[in-house]
Amino acid sequence: MLKIYNSLTKQVEEIRPLQPGKVEMYTCGPTVYSYPTIGNWRTYVLSDLVLRALRIEGFEVDSVMNMTDVGHLTGDNLGDADTGEDRLEKAAAKEKKTAWGIAKYYGEDFVDSFGKLNLVKPLLFSKATDHIKEQIDLVQRIEKAGFAYRIADGIYFDVAEYEKKGNIYGKLSNLEEIKPGARVEINTEKRDQRDFALWKFSPAGAKRDMEWESPWGMGFPGWHIECSAMSMKYLGDQLDIHVGGEDLKSTHHPNEIAQSESVTGKKPFVRYWMHGAFLLVDGGRMGKSLGNAYTLHDIIEKGYSPMALRYYYLSAHYRKQMNFSWEGMEGVSNSYKKLKKEFLALRVEGGQDKNIFGNKAEVELSGREAFFRDEFVSAVEDDLNMSAALAVARTVLKDEKLNSFEKRRLVENFDKVFGLKLAERDEVPADIPAEVMEMVNKREEMRKTKQWAESDALRKEIEAKGYKISDFFDGVKVEKI
Repeated sequence: MLKIYNSLTKQVEEIRPLQPGKVEMYTCGPTVYSYPTIGNWRTYVLSDLVLRALRIEGFEVDSVMNMTDVGHLTGDNLGDADTGEDRLEKAAAKEKKTAWGIAKYYGEDFVDSFGKLNLVKPLLFSKATDHIKEQIDLVQRIEKAGFAYRIADGIYFDVAEYEKKGNIYGKLSNLEEIKPGARVEINTEKRDQRDFALWKFSPAGAKRDMEWESPWGMGFPGWHIECSAMSMKYLGDQLDIHVGGEDLKSTHHPNEIAQSESVTGKKPFVRYWMHGAFLLVDGGRMGKSLGNAYTLHDIIEKGYSPMALRYYYLSAHYRKQMNFSWEGMEGVSNSYKKLKKEFLALRVEGGQDKNIFGNKAEVELSGREAFFRDEFVSAVEDDLNMSAALAVARTVLKDEKLNSFEKRRLVENFDKVFGLKLAERDEVPADIPAEVMEMVNKREEMRKTKQWAESDALRKEIEAKGYKISDFFDGVKVEKI
């Protein structure tokens, strides 16, 4: 049974969903005003690993990820998410586009990059702007329950009133230690500085790109309300798993809990909270002002595969800070290439991808195969210990008592969790001349008809032209010498 660290209870616990055999899972996705950093992508890979691990355990997983395209203000960086400029509006002014144009461009790029990192798409990428009605409805429910009040700039959640009803605010973090006004100007109209915006009013005399009519006037939703409204719509009032970065533990996730449980009663809004740790760069913090907020585009432009970055993430435990450097990226890329090369060198026929896990296993394994399968599953179930799981895969490839068929079957199944595309051969480089490719294809036909001498002679001709051929069970790789 998969065990994960639950940030709510601060313990490692077995995942036991409310519905037997089915998991309802929500992930806090990007604010689509710019490219996600490689720190952000670490969180999304974590979410993907959870989903993949649950699947090999035999669970059906309903997964939803939000896209924040309105309401996330720049004050979040300073300790108060209800202050500052809307990130989409600010980016629109900078890039001379509309906020809608910014959201469309970066949202589409996110989905494209999602595929490049081989992340399993959720049932839905849920956009805040597509769910304004649901957010207004939820704010009205909170208001009706007696936990909302109005001030000059919006409708706010009343934390003190929530606590008077016997509820605990800040379950995921010690919010009492946050000093009001330490980094931002205190909003004197708030009844409590922990109160947060459910709905913000459009500034007087100004028209925003994104604003909507509401029972309280023209405005836009607060940042926190979208996740509660959308997760409730698609996954119900109680979620099994909620994934996000550790930076969201301080205010965003506690606010999600409070506003959700204020209308659903005291049953837990989320049963298992998972948070991925920060990513450092060259031993220090990552920041756009520091010029080291690297993106997936930077990784690709440097000549590295997105799968090598994914391998980088798998090499460290998700709850521990990991350090990124270009030297480290080079080393990890080489390790990934070596693993893939060893895997593809296994010359065996088809049938390797049959499921070997759990009660849905399609094949009976040898005793040694079963041993390694169980070692892999134990590592994954141990709070997603992916570095240990990778070590099992490397050991399998070197094991002298397993034949090539068994090795391939094991590692190909392991890759259902790794998501490293180990079985996919790289595309033929664009600089291979058509003449050489014709010779390669002709040689392949000769090999199929067992014309070994002729195919060897053609290989030498190809090498004389400066190109090397590597034969694998499922094809051939051509590269310049």
